[in-house]
Amino acid sequence: LFSKFFSGERTMFFTFVFVLRPVSNCSICIYLFVGIIRVSQYYNLKNMNIRLAKFKDLVPSSLPFVEGKLDGHKERKNYSILGPGVAEDASQSIKILDPHGFNLGAVSAKPFNGSGLHSHLTAEVFIIYSGKWRFYWGSEGKDETILYPGDIISMPTNMFRAFENAGDEEGLIFVVLGGDDPGIVTWVPEVLEKAKKTGMALLDDNSLIDLNNKEIPNGRRLLDPISSEEIKKFDNYRLDQLQGNICNFSNRMQNEIDIGDNIKVSHILGNTFQNKSINPIIKQDTGFCLSTFKSMKGRVENLIFDKPTILFSQNGKWKIEMENSSNEINFKDTLSVPVGVNINIEINEIENSYLNCVSSI
Repeated sequence: LFSKFFSGERTMFFTFVFVLRPVSNCSICIYLFVGIIRVSQYYNLKNMNIRLAKFKDLVPSSLPFVEGKLDGHKERKNYSILGPGVAEDASQSIKILDPHGFNLGAVSAKPFNGSGLHSHLTAEVFIIYSGKWRFYWGSEGKDETILYPGDIISMPTNMFRAFENAGDEEGLIFVVLGGDDPGIVTWVPEVLEKAKKTGMALLDDNSLIDLNNKEIPNGRRLLDPISSEEIKKFDNYRLDQLQGNICNFSNRMQNEIDIGDNIKVSHILGNTFQNKSINPIIKQDTGFCLSTFKSMKGRVENLIFDKPTILFSQNGKWKIEMENSSNEINFKDTLSVPVGVNINIEINEIENSYLNCVSSI
């Protein structure tokens, strides 16, 4: 008897050995493989809540990063839906813990609030859910673009980037980060210097500390801002150079293909879908695939994902059927689907609805 874990599922293999009466002075051993019993803590309907993230049940952090007390940054909330993300708040609540090869989070912010200039070690892809958002980049933040609901931008690594709600109402974006551990955030020096005046700082292990309430622990020191020479090592792009990393909503509509009964799909990132080669809109290698289903009333059957995959609704109520369970995900909800299981997706709405799909490569 042995067992193994993969993609959050536990599979046990049982093998029985029978020794028969000797025949012609020979002992015949028959190793009978009786079967494979699949025991999945996620697969049963009663345990699907471990894979299901209802947005209304998520617990956000209101102080997720070192800049969290600064004007222009303090009126935002950070959600860790799948994986830890890059939040510096050690108490950040995480809904889906099982590694998928990528992370999913969300940010809501009031007008003129967002994130300061920072860089990541892995890919960072923003999906606009609501509001008008300004994205700017480079060590001085001189280049920028404005994005709207349905737009997507994939930020290159080794580049400073920032964003803010440029509308007049609270907005929401979802964020996909590459890797199980996206690593640390590197801030431009100005962010750390301004944050320190509010009492917020990072220690040399990149942990967050509020100096108003705590002293620097023994053996630790404050993290030094990066030098001007280090800043020069980061890349910068003009808007025309970064245009290939932006997928406007209209581009998605022009790249749709039929996949089922009144369901279309557009492929944003990654060069495979359902083990078939595809031509994505954004060519960047992020380590994951991003596609979007579109339908008003439709159904697609017998999808099988052989890598960790999540589905999250951009609008509409989507019905996700599996071999022995059925789940509904509403606007902003997320479902992690088991690997290797037949999936049926159905929608019945009065307007076009969109369902995002991210799979590990």
